[in-house]
Amino acid sequence: MTAQRTSAPTPPTPEEPHDLVGVGIGPFNLSLAALAQPLGQITTAFYEQRPAFHWHPGLLIDGATLQVPFLADLVTLADPSSPWSFLAYLKSIDRLFPFYFAERFHITRAEYDAYCRWVAEGVPALHFGHQVDAVRWNGERNLFEVDFTQLDADGEAEALGRTYTRNVVLGVGTTPYIPEPLKPLAEAPTVPVIHSADYLDNRERLLGAEHITVIGSGQSGAEVFLDLLKARPEGREKIHWLARTEAFAPMEYSKLGLEHFTPDYTRYFHQLPEAVRDKLVPQQWQLHKGIDADTIAAIHDELYRRTLHGGWPDATLTPGVSVRTAGRVATTKVELHLEHLQQGTRSRLTTDAVVLATGYRERPLDQMLAGLDPYIRRDSSERPRIDDQYRLVLDPSVTGSIHVQNAERHTHGVGAPDLGLAAWRSAAILNSLTGKEPYPLPERTAFTTFGLTPTGAPGQDPAGQRGTLVQLKG
Repeated sequence: MTAQRTSAPTPPTPEEPHDLVGVGIGPFNLSLAALAQPLGQITTAFYEQRPAFHWHPGLLIDGATLQVPFLADLVTLADPSSPWSFLAYLKSIDRLFPFYFAERFHITRAEYDAYCRWVAEGVPALHFGHQVDAVRWNGERNLFEVDFTQLDADGEAEALGRTYTRNVVLGVGTTPYIPEPLKPLAEAPTVPVIHSADYLDNRERLLGAEHITVIGSGQSGAEVFLDLLKARPEGREKIHWLARTEAFAPMEYSKLGLEHFTPDYTRYFHQLPEAVRDKLVPQQWQLHKGIDADTIAAIHDELYRRTLHGGWPDATLTPGVSVRTAGRVATTKVELHLEHLQQGTRSRLTTDAVVLATGYRERPLDQMLAGLDPYIRRDSSERPRIDDQYRLVLDPSVTGSIHVQNAERHTHGVGAPDLGLAAWRSAAILNSLTGKEPYPLPERTAFTTFGLTPTGAPGQDPAGQRGTLVQLKG
């Protein structure tokens, strides 16, 4: 379809329900808002507690690139003609020809962040500085109640509010994960023990430390290690890089391997038995937790360059190591108690600063959805069941839908947090909500056939699943 920049529908009054309320404004809900805007008939509102859009600001390291091509923007893979595409952004700031001659398929993280902020400033119905506190089902009105707190510039509560909606989409994102042995250290201020999510805010403090330890074998750990390495004097680098994985392994980036991030694989994965899905996810870590091959090459090149005049850089890279416990030495150092998993040996490492590139976990929804708990159907591990249209499976008495974004890895596989599936998932949600097909989706997206039995066409409900349609205005 061809999307035009149209004016948003007239917002409902506080008592008049929206068709859709989004909780959280990260890339995924921003994608949904951008694709919903030209449809015109759907009234939406999206709430975010932060004062403005920012995408991983602590990791916008100079030169760091996305691991997906620029076509994996918020809209293009669902609607290449959308006015909210990355190319439309470049045109709006007169950078289209420079980008053309730069011949970049993978853009920098900073550029992606700037693009998303451009979309966030242009798409209507986005409410920053609004913290959603609770979502409940009002059976008398057949609507969801969404309670929120409006925050002032300092993040303090300013006013309380409530809105009603026929449907909800949760896109609250993930939260930095800190291993239990290091939590007490991270909470004390005297020695810098920080998550990589806060790296840039603490970079100068880290560089002032005599010895630095980076923990984590993924892309963030590699980028932080490389950035610190480049900034340290030759022969006096004094950096350790530790990882639990057996190697500093490259991310699976073969063309057929990447087909695990297609809608075809998502549908295949969703129809597997729960026990099989739970076994598969940790086995596929290299699809999304490895290191970009160019980053590995850049690290090796930098280390090699420092051997030019003889000797080796004072940098230690050790995989296969876990941190058992940790403690403080006086007030200025940290002692890490390490175990090598293959050797079965243990040692101690004293360091002046630690960067935890230990990843992220899905943000818990229990408190926000406490009022809906009796209606939510769960699997054998007490996780919410999620159908093929990204809807929580609810009691049939609930006639509205609650969709989720990036909270469905246990049901939809490794593609759940991948930016490349953002537009497709948003389109699938909008198609489901409208009961129409404003965004036609392809029936096939991969050369690989992942199973021996068909997985069903996009948008087709499995047998026994209820369908919920939005009652559109006009």
